[in-house]
Amino acid sequence: MRKVYLDRTELIGAVGVNIEDTEVILAGTTIFPMSAHYKNEEYQKCASDYDIQFIFDDDIPHLEFFTVPHVDIMAKDSKGGFIGTVYQQCDSESDAPICYINRDLECFIISENEKDFLSNIGTWQDNMKPYDKITVYSSKAEAETELEFIDLSI
Repeated sequence: MRKVYLDRTELIGAVGVNIEDTEVILAGTTIFPMSAHYKNEEYQKCASDYDIQFIFDDDIPHLEFFTVPHVDIMAKDSKGGFIGTVYQQCDSESDAPICYINRDLECFIISENEKDFLSNIGTWQDNMKPYDKITVYSSKAEAETELEFIDLSI
C-alpha cells in the first residue's frame, strides 16, 4: 500500500482524504495554546514544581522542527523541549500517547494518554522511554526529501 503525507500545519479544522490503495498520514507539528484567561496558580505550580510550562495564546513559541506523524504541542520545559500528543489534538479525553521532543530532536514517550500524564505529572521525566514511532525532521523541506506529500490547495 502506498503511503502519502498531509501537512497538518496548513489545515484548519477537520479534513477527510480518501485515495484508493493509499494510506494518508497526517504530518507536521502544531501548537495547542490555551487562552491566557486560564492562567492561574495551578499552571504556575506545574511550571515551578515539574518544569512543565503550558503554552498560552499570549506566548506561543516558534517551532523549528516537523514531525511525522502529526504532533500537537501543549507545553514546553526549561531545557528547550516540547510535550505534545501524537496524531491528535490535545484533549483530556484523548487516548493519544504523550511524547517529549528534546532540543536535539530526539523523541520519547512519556505517557500513554493525557489523563495518565496529568495523574503522574510529578514524575513525567522519570517515565521517558525512547519512542521510534515519530520521526522528527528539522523542517518540512527535509521531510519532503524522503516522503511523498499531497497538496490539497486548489
